[in-house]
Amino acid sequence: MGPAELTPGGRHAVPAPLRCSRIKGVDMADTFEVLASALESMAAQGRLQRGEDAADDYRADESLTVAAQVPAAVAIPHSTQEVSQILALCASAGIPVTGRGAGTGLSGAAVPGEDALVVSFEAMNAILEIDTDNHVAVVQPGIRLNELDEALAARQLVYPVYPGEYSASLGGNVNTNAGGMRAVKYGVTRHHVLGLEVVLAGGQVIRTGGKFVKSSSGYDLTQLVVGSEGTLGLVTEITLRLQPRLPHQATILAPFATLPEVTAAVPRILDSGVAPLILEYIDLMTMAGTKAYTGLELGIPAEIEASAFAYLVVMLESTHEDRLDADTEALAVHLAELGAMDVYVLPPAAAEDLIRAREQAFWVSKANDADDVVDVVVPAPVYRSSWSVSQECLRSTGRS
Repeated sequence: MGPAELTPGGRHAVPAPLRCSRIKGVDMADTFEVLASALESMAAQGRLQRGEDAADDYRADESLTVAAQVPAAVAIPHSTQEVSQILALCASAGIPVTGRGAGTGLSGAAVPGEDALVVSFEAMNAILEIDTDNHVAVVQPGIRLNELDEALAARQLVYPVYPGEYSASLGGNVNTNAGGMRAVKYGVTRHHVLGLEVVLAGGQVIRTGGKFVKSSSGYDLTQLVVGSEGTLGLVTEITLRLQPRLPHQATILAPFATLPEVTAAVPRILDSGVAPLILEYIDLMTMAGTKAYTGLELGIPAEIEASAFAYLVVMLESTHEDRLDADTEALAVHLAELGAMDVYVLPPAAAEDLIRAREQAFWVSKANDADDVVDVVVPAPVYRSSWSVSQECLRSTGRS
């Protein structure tokens, strides 16, 4: 097996596709013919297509900075065995491979090279098992978050990672280590992946981890693969840790007049022991853009909106309604003591609308012709200084 190419850099570095040394006599112009001659069944069923004949969706993801690219071919496998066959063939012929989930990522990881084969996992979308005793689900990579959530709801379980796009695939989430607003309580994808089935670049199939939490022997290959964006292999099966689905939720919206107050409030909320499900900062510009894009109305008095610098959104959850009510009341009092201009406990429908609108912040930025949308992660205590630096950068470029 030739080594996968690793691309150093940040979130927007496009990972190199899996690639092995080319054998002599294979012209990249003949990539499709090489594949079709060896994958006759897939070609006959329309599951192997020339890149120019395949749908435009296979050419890009949602990245604002990586241009769409027509691949050499697109393959849609139905099984791990087919994925293994594809990668073994590509390794021998030196054909680069780009794995693809639902294409909702923002990093350009699903954008292929012009000589690449796209392996799309759309047809490997089954929930193989929901183990209620071990609180585990075993799924194929093409299953989407909303589909898994619907199946788990009937069992009062939840996979708690929501990166903001419910149509995202679990395979894509694993390969990008997706996070989301619930990370403050539940962490990111890697905290919920217990095991994987992975096909390596040469076609070898390996299994890592399993239906257990504690594993202290040897290398943690599961966590090595999570977040590797397809550079180490293609994930064909995922074992996920599940959580109990808590039935009661409450959402608080607290406007603040100044940056020092809102940034100082965050660690104090975490100190209070309420363990928020969501603790999200929304600046004035984002709130205004979101409201204009979605038509969201929260009933906040005009005088508060006019003088608010930013908002904190805090969502709590609990097993018991009375306990949730007590936590909500205590948190509201605490927020007022921390300098909130007012505190609003939102009705369920308004809370759902606000969270959904916040999750659409990317689309708001895209609709306003943003050059790029970048997640900047800093420790809470230095947020104030980092925000000041970013504003100075904007002023220096005339964009403030």
